[in-house]
Amino acid sequence: MVAFGGARGSFRRRGPATEGASGPEAAVDSARLADEAIPDIDWRIFPEDAEHSMFEAPSGALARVAVGPSHGPRVVLVPGATGSKEDFVLMMPLFAEAGYRAESFDLAGQYESWRAGPSNLDPPRSRYDERLFLDDLLAVLDDGSAPAHVLGYSFAGTLAELALLERPELFASLTLLSAPPEPGQAFRGVKRIGPISAFTSPRQGAALMLWGIRNNLNRVPPRRLRFVRDRFALTRRESVDDIIALMMRTPDLRAGLTAAHVPKLVAVGEHDLWPRELHERFAREIGARLAVYPTGHSPCETAPHQLVRDMLELFAETDATP
Repeated sequence: MVAFGGARGSFRRRGPATEGASGPEAAVDSARLADEAIPDIDWRIFPEDAEHSMFEAPSGALARVAVGPSHGPRVVLVPGATGSKEDFVLMMPLFAEAGYRAESFDLAGQYESWRAGPSNLDPPRSRYDERLFLDDLLAVLDDGSAPAHVLGYSFAGTLAELALLERPELFASLTLLSAPPEPGQAFRGVKRIGPISAFTSPRQGAALMLWGIRNNLNRVPPRRLRFVRDRFALTRRESVDDIIALMMRTPDLRAGLTAAHVPKLVAVGEHDLWPRELHERFAREIGARLAVYPTGHSPCETAPHQLVRDMLELFAETDATP
């Protein structure tokens, strides 16, 4: 439950998971070189032409940002627990340069969407449950051209899977970034802490994750660490607890995902929370491409050029391209 990513390796696999493994690449490509040259940026700063707004979702006002031509095919990037739209600040301009309109938003209870939550529902509810997050995501997808290319990051990968199965007409493609690769108690396969995860409550699990982030177990650069710590000042702790509880009962959606007729990509870091072999098996089971990057749980931060390149290749299989 703690993001232990950050170490770098040399292995990256691409292409359909059903075609078998490929060997290590002999040459370092330009996208990887660009990723390795990323400086310690201010994660609050989007491009000057970024459009910021508050979207009225079922659970309340969600902070949203969009970059790229208004007429371009949509790419909707959904952050995970304790995350925010800023996690994609390096990816969004790359999509815009390719002619796409990249959008992201903060989940209910997270960062600048901290006012959104179950008390705003009609009738009010007490928890940040699966239906709350799913209805918010579907409302965002409905508020613009469809179908859209959708990326779900970590917990939001499961949300994106649920949305695809409920409203397939809204999806041009699905990218699952560092998403839970197993149903049920998703943390049981996490490296190092998996064996003890069965004995922790959702609140204890959330506390462990927050402790790891605050103490920089990810070994992120100073400005990134400052931003993620500052973000906690707004994020509601109960929303994090409830998300961890949801991840402890991740639904088994593999059959529906296999039958879904959209291109799919499972994208992960070599040093992700879950072992690579679990992601490889998941990709095979649902008929998805697999991309593995020499990084940790957050390729959107540390390998954005490689990730965008591979997503653009996925988009090329659809009609939803510029």
